Amino acid sequence: MLLEAKSLRAGYGETQVLHGMDFAIAQGSITALLGANGAGKTTTLRALCAMVKTSGEIRFEGNRIDGRATEDIARLGVAHVPDGRGTFLHLSAEENLRLGAYTRKDRAAVEDDLERMLGYFPVLRERRRQQAGTLSGGEQQMLAVSRALMLRPKLMLLDEPSFGLAPRLVHELFGILRDIRSREKVSMMLVEQNAALALELADQAYLIETGRIVMAGTAEALKRDDSIRKSYLGY
Repeated sequence: MLLEAKSLRAGYGETQVLHGMDFAIAQGSITALLGANGAGKTTTLRALCAMVKTSGEIRFEGNRIDGRATEDIARLGVAHVPDGRGTFLHLSAEENLRLGAYTRKDRAAVEDDLERMLGYFPVLRERRRQQAGTLSGGEQQMLAVSRALMLRPKLMLLDEPSFGLAPRLVHELFGILRDIRSREKVSMMLVEQNAALALELADQAYLIETGRIVMAGTAEALKRDDSIRKSYLGY
């Protein structure tokens, strides 16, 4: 397993949000994390990056990373694409992409990767000199994903990548994510309100309610489950 979490608890101040979650992400897989608003999905991604106070055990490539600094976890190859995109609005699109590679020393490879990202997202090539804050929501989301890829991550944590995007852009973005997984061999954990789309992309899925995992299995199995269909898929 690439990542394993055991008895993961997390919260904000006195408020506990996650209550002892156990889950794993297989090497090269896409894992969907489903649940209603407020279930703890975003907090789970933040906990894996040490962005909230946690307890329990998190292992990445067999080594414990709980208790390590967020920057150290990024250096190990865990990239976080937050809800709200998190682009540096006053920098150009290209400057944002270069910032994604801030931990890397292999300058020539960084240039190659920059060119590859502009190949995945041609609109960013057109906008490379443009201030990120002037990009559309869809362009900013593509910038956030490609900036995370500039880290050359082993694991990408994606928080609501389809949020606020037009349906055409959503399908385009998810097609690119599928392509990236197969070409770059990047594992992903995906938090997504569009459960049907998430399960279409994912290999495995977890359903969480109030900070606890209540269902786990292959994406196919969850798609067929009556309670998932009625509550999250709408049929």
